[in-house]
This record gives sequence, structure tokens and C-alpha cells, in this order.
Amino acid sequence: MASRALTPMQLIATVFVALLATCHAGGIAVYWGQNDGEASLAETCASGNYEFVIIAFLPKFGKGQTPRMDLASHCDPTSGGCTGLSKDIRACQRRGVKVLLSIGGGDGSYGLSSPGDARQVAMYLWNNFLGGSSSSSPLGDAVLDGIDFDIELGGAKFWDDLASVNRDLKSLGKSGGRRVVLSAAPQCPFPDEWDGGAINTGLFDAVWVQFYNNPECQFSAGRGAFMDAWRKWESVPAGRLFLGLPASKDAAGTGFVPAGELNSRVLPLIRGSPKYGGVMLWSKYYDDRTGYSSAIKNHV
Repeated sequence: MASRALTPMQLIATVFVALLATCHAGGIAVYWGQNDGEASLAETCASGNYEFVIIAFLPKFGKGQTPRMDLASHCDPTSGGCTGLSKDIRACQRRGVKVLLSIGGGDGSYGLSSPGDARQVAMYLWNNFLGGSSSSSPLGDAVLDGIDFDIELGGAKFWDDLASVNRDLKSLGKSGGRRVVLSAAPQCPFPDEWDGGAINTGLFDAVWVQFYNNPECQFSAGRGAFMDAWRKWESVPAGRLFLGLPASKDAAGTGFVPAGELNSRVLPLIRGSPKYGGVMLWSKYYDDRTGYSSAIKNHV
């Protein structure tokens, strides 16, 4: 069938729509590692749904403690049982998926006692996960793409120092031809009690704000309260801003937004933001059970 050429106005409109889609196209980030009932790391990345996969967690570090990972029942890092994940990490990276390590979490033993302590933790992260000199990384010889700050305990001091030291590590990575990504996962009440100072350093590439388990600013509080919180977070000196949500009702106490409602009512409110980056989901285990990421990926 023959097709008619577009008129000049139709051509302009088509290009404009394409530019808008490009400017505001978002990605999906997902946390992985806290339930052995979820897909493997390699399978997670092979789904094609995610831009970032965040390995959770390193819940013990700082204040003179020996750092320790906790990947639930996936593997035991204390006995070297997680080194096999290096193969999965490289498989993810070949697909263009960024793999980060999340430090902190809602349950653990972590904190910083001084700027010097922050530097020691930063060097541990560099040497074990970001391409430094350790020969005994808990995750084997793969080099991760960055570090995620999910700080919910341990006091508010010295996280900005840790971020600042990581600025130097970002420079080391750049000199080696790699870009080290820094992200943070603050709660939606603004400013965040723990991550706020670190985020204000301006060193973070992505901030996925947890708009759940915080009734005063999640979408269920009403459009006004939600947008007020979102606009406040737009003011932080960070690269991209993600809407953090649970992937099912069971994934959080409050804040779940059904996929259809997210697509039709929530995302249209924020996609026009200059810093809009996409959606963060907690977690892969729950996403596997609901198919949430598949239901939203064409709208993000």
C-alpha cells in the first residue's frame, strides 16, 4: 500500500513528540538479594525490565566493625559462597544493566564515628567492589558499577564525608575508563534524616525516594501532599530522581500503588520533571509475584 508523505506540520509534530519521549524516558531500578525465592541475578537482568539492579545489603560496617554482607539465603558471603555471583554481575553488565551494592538497609549494625572512619569504609568499598586491590571480595572478581546509600540507622553524622571520599573514588574509576555511580534511597519526608547531608554534596547520580511507609507524603495522602514532597526532592543537587514504590501490597506496610493507577494517575504528574529518572521497586521478589515492572515499563 502506498503511503502519503507527511506535511511539514505533521513532520514537526512527530519530531516534537519523539523528542519529548526521549527527554522524559525513564528506567526501572530494583533491589535484589533479600529473598532466595526471587529470580537469580542473571535472570533478573535478562528480563529486560531494569536499568539498575541494586544488590542488598551490606548491613554491617563502620565504627571499627568488620564489614559483612547479607544476601539472605542466596549465598553465604562469610564462607566465600557468594563469589559465584561475579559471573551473573558480568552478564548483567554485558546487557547494559548497572549493578550497584546497597549499604545500610532497615536492619543492621552500621554507622560512622568520624571522617577517618568514613574514609576507611570508602576504601573498603573501593577495594572489594569497585576495582581496587582486594583479592577476597565477597562477590568475587567482578567490578560493580557503584554504591547505593540506603541509610536508615546509625545516626546522621559523617555520611557526607563518606560521599565526599567516594567523589575521589569516582575520579579513580573515571581515570580507569569507568564511571562509578552513586545513588541514595532516602525516605520521602524532606529533608531525609540520614541521607540528607550526603545528598546535598551534589555527588549523587540517582536518588530513588521511598514514597512508601511514609503516609504523610506517599500518593495515598493525596495528590497535593505527594506533589509537594516530589517538588521538594526536585530541589536536591542530584542527577536523576526516581519514584520509589513497593512492587506489591505485601512489600511494604503502606504506599502500594496499583500498576494501572501508577500509569494513568501518578506518572503523568512527574514525567515532565527535568530530573525525572523513572521508578524504583522494592523488591525483585515481590515483582516476580506481581509482574509490576512488566506492567509499567512502557509507561515509565
